[in-house]
Amino acid sequence: MKAYKLVRKAKDGQLYPLFIDKARPYVIGEHRVAEYHPTKGFAPRYGFHACFTPWAPHLKTKLASGQKRVWIECEVDDYTTYDRPESQGGSWILANQLTVLRELTFEEADTIRECKGVA
Repeated sequence: MKAYKLVRKAKDGQLYPLFIDKARPYVIGEHRVAEYHPTKGFAPRYGFHACFTPWAPHLKTKLASGQKRVWIECEVDDYTTYDRPESQGGSWILANQLTVLRELTFEEADTIRECKGVA
């Protein structure tokens, strides 16, 4: 199933996760299987967080630090869904497998949101 994930874009153009395993870049065409990641104060996590639409209004795309975030289009397998508040984008995906398809431009992300009737 097609899904969308917000990632950090480094100055050299590489794409990185926002939080967990943040030193390992995503590579277009790469297939990943989720690994165990202990999280401080929370239950251990397995999986990749993604969205049905490139929309997570609680996460900024441009930060004061100059860091940039972009949306990537992914194919996810072996996933569950869970509901988040609308202020966090609504339903989310927790996938055990993820393949990075491509980076979206901000215009493409806007068009997908418009087509899906989101913000």
